[in-house]
Amino acid sequence: MQKRWNILKVNKSATAALQESLKVNASLCSILVNRGVDSFEKAKDYFRPSLTELHDPYLMKDMQKAVKRITSAIEANEKILVFGDYDVDGTTSVASMYQFICKIYDGSFVEFYIPHRYREGYGISKAGIDYAAENNFALIISLDCGIKSIDLIAFAKTLGIDFIVCDHHLPDDVLPDAVAILNAKQKDCHYPYKELCGCGVGFKLMTALAQYYGIDETHYFCYLDLVATAIAADIVPMTGENRILAYFGLQQINTNPCAGIKALIQLGGIQKKLSITNVVFVIAPRINAAGRMDDAKKAVQLFIEKNTDRALELAKLLHSDNNERKETDSTITAEALALIDNNIELINRKSTVVYQEHWHKGVIGIVASRLTEKYYRPTIVLTRNGDIVAGSARSVVGYNLYEAVHACREHLLDYGGHFAAAGLSMLPENVTAFADKFEAVVAASIEAHLLVPEIVIDADISFNEINDSLYNIICQMEPFGPENMRPIFVVKNVMDTGYSKIVKELHVRFVIKQHDKTFTGIGFNLADKFSVLETKKPFDLVFTLDENEWNGETNLQLKIIDLKLSSS
Repeated sequence: MQKRWNILKVNKSATAALQESLKVNASLCSILVNRGVDSFEKAKDYFRPSLTELHDPYLMKDMQKAVKRITSAIEANEKILVFGDYDVDGTTSVASMYQFICKIYDGSFVEFYIPHRYREGYGISKAGIDYAAENNFALIISLDCGIKSIDLIAFAKTLGIDFIVCDHHLPDDVLPDAVAILNAKQKDCHYPYKELCGCGVGFKLMTALAQYYGIDETHYFCYLDLVATAIAADIVPMTGENRILAYFGLQQINTNPCAGIKALIQLGGIQKKLSITNVVFVIAPRINAAGRMDDAKKAVQLFIEKNTDRALELAKLLHSDNNERKETDSTITAEALALIDNNIELINRKSTVVYQEHWHKGVIGIVASRLTEKYYRPTIVLTRNGDIVAGSARSVVGYNLYEAVHACREHLLDYGGHFAAAGLSMLPENVTAFADKFEAVVAASIEAHLLVPEIVIDADISFNEINDSLYNIICQMEPFGPENMRPIFVVKNVMDTGYSKIVKELHVRFVIKQHDKTFTGIGFNLADKFSVLETKKPFDLVFTLDENEWNGETNLQLKIIDLKLSSS
């Protein structure tokens, strides 16, 4: 598939000024400037994160109220239920908050609750509130959910159950009637950083409680491994406090993780130092698989388990769930691809809507993402769930999927989501009408260029600039994530040396030169681009910089993303 190359503009004066103070590569300085790091002081904070730079938790609206309600519950020996979502952010939030409250309170008065994905659905559940009422809980602390649960929180209040909501999702104009709402995205919350994940919000509450009780910071810093895992998995911006928390959380993951994460690392077969990428692709799927295939409570049990042998047994359950998840989503993806490829009408649409009654509800979001990668257009995957059809939707960059789904609401029972992803449900008899309406809405509103994937390129560079020093500075830019991605470079007018070759019929092993300097590179799934090399003409190359270890030697290599013939 052809891709759009978007080379970011360079602010020459700001770049020159930063280079003068930092004395490092100009291309790196231009990248830093584009990321808001445009002075020596900002660069110092960026390259040397410090936990002392975290904001005072009491700057968050309602923090004082939240601390007061929890401390009064402890003084009155009231039962507290820690409630969270079934994904990575929710389960890590619950595990850390539950353990922390058990440190400051009698653990027999504290429990945790994770709703079952299929029986109860996302967020605060009626079943969860009923459980709290039946077991005499006076206070529920919800994490990574609750900001939209107006009716259920009102219902809980009629039963004498108070709520403290810790959430990071965008609030509506009407807020739930909770004792306290901790969410920096509230319009009248002046907390300086707005992009914390749910576990991050919970971490701020633990910090505030520790300050109230005069507890040493080690008693909540010990959960930074869980916070970093949530930040990585929830794809929140890797800026500000998130970057600080992820930086130190990764250090803990690599030196002294909790028994649960240690077990997941062991089962994932990771021998070297973990990066955020490892957390996203190795740790997070195993945690998410618990809720997708079975019950996410065991993810929390894994994180709070102190015994390493027991933790390994729990991790094996998640590992098994993940293997089942991989097999299931692979099968469904293959079936969905066949549905599309064998239907000329579906192939030529601007959107994708596919439906099979037997598809597993737990993986249709993953399948929607895979189909979006393949065809690059707004995609919805539907399956039967009892008497209704449930769906998961994914968008392409720049297209407001939620608005498109909203425009089809006459065919829906329920829907929710945001710009890039959504969930929806409908009656089976409305599937065809919905699919046709969704196609009409997308076709009428999507701009043609949005149907072509874009590669955002940070800087134009030459082979002469690439050396160990440059790579070492790039490594210091970690942890990478949204708004602080691994730098992507373009190098122009390079030539094949004649030693490049196709590997395993899918990939390309590059050996390329510019002027007198030669680099090797690997391009995964780029075999269809090998014809560019065979022209023997100059070409342009988009890549990230990596290291390759072979026979005890470590050398820089290019991880090729795309290539095309040079225009000049």
